[in-house]
Amino acid sequence: MTVPSQLIHESTSDQFTPKKEDKFTFGLWTIANQGRDPFGDAVRPALNPIHSVQKLSELGAYGVNFHDNDLVPFGASAAERDRIVRDFKKALDDYGMVVPMATTNLFYHPAFKDGAFTAVDPSVRAFALQKTMHAIDLGAELGAKTYVFWGGREGVDSEASKEATESLKRFREAINFLCEYSIDKGYNLRFAMEPKPNEPRSDTYFATVGHMLGFIYTLDHPDMVGVNPEVAHEYMAGLNFVHSVAQALEAGKLFHIDLNDQKGPRYDQDLRFGSENLKNLFFLVRLLENHGYEGPRHFDAHPYRTEDEAGVWDFALGCMRTYNMFKVRAKQFDTDPTVKQLLADIYAGNADHIALLDQVKKGYTAELANTIKATTFDPKALGERGYQYEKLDQLAIEHIMGIR
Repeated sequence: MTVPSQLIHESTSDQFTPKKEDKFTFGLWTIANQGRDPFGDAVRPALNPIHSVQKLSELGAYGVNFHDNDLVPFGASAAERDRIVRDFKKALDDYGMVVPMATTNLFYHPAFKDGAFTAVDPSVRAFALQKTMHAIDLGAELGAKTYVFWGGREGVDSEASKEATESLKRFREAINFLCEYSIDKGYNLRFAMEPKPNEPRSDTYFATVGHMLGFIYTLDHPDMVGVNPEVAHEYMAGLNFVHSVAQALEAGKLFHIDLNDQKGPRYDQDLRFGSENLKNLFFLVRLLENHGYEGPRHFDAHPYRTEDEAGVWDFALGCMRTYNMFKVRAKQFDTDPTVKQLLADIYAGNADHIALLDQVKKGYTAELANTIKATTFDPKALGERGYQYEKLDQLAIEHIMGIR
């Protein structure tokens, strides 16, 4: 099979041009976003999912992800569902695309206005489980290996409306049940939990990556559950996204990642990746690439409301190219002899003290504790040391800007 190779702009055929092996993915909801906002109606027509698969493939994307109703309309008959899935599978095969991740829309329909798994109405909670099981079936049928849970309305506007500990228990019961469902069906799915501090509710449960990591270890099957952090969501809480991702990586829990951008702790803007926070996202890409993250690089972002369909594909191409630019710049930074020598100088230290800390890595012994307590240190000299971080940071800036 020959995959179309036409690009939107001929000038983009360079080292930053996206390729399938880059594992770039987009949600059907991202490129199909019609530009609605709280103050204005749609500015773009709906995009057919098959057309989206074709265009993304032509741009060099690896796959597409979806909420259940991004692909199969809410309330579709069984026959309509089967026809849509059959046609979508054919498009994936025709254009060399895959579905690495799927999720459920538990926030759009009015039934979920008070949440899904944490809604006070037991009928809503049961309906949410039913809808999610059907969506898990759909994701597994299309080859998804990761299933994301974003609790869009799992929270409160009035604190008096819900008892928080009871809500957390209800959420845990739902995830435990769905883990068992996936195991029983033999789907071999990994679940990825997506935190967000607020919006569309005033306050959302599990606001950050740290909250979600703590919750995961209370589940019946913590090994099959990780996180799906999103750039904008952590920025909304005023946090450093690189540190959040590093914590997930170090814990072995980075199962998926949503890439976009954001102007400060405002509403969720879902801007084109790398369009605002160049420095932090440079270090994010460096972290992912240097630590061998093997999952999809998923863009959960939206084109500007000012764009027509041509602008949608400019947006998609821009997300992927910017990631590749950061990847190249990060490699150049790490291999720069000046940077390497500076880091060697920064990390150098007293050989005896380094030897002590090497023993600490191996674990506690009473003898080692006594040795450390008896060791002589020079706090005055330690306090007078300069670390050369200004020079190091400027080198990073010059690599980001393409000067070095």
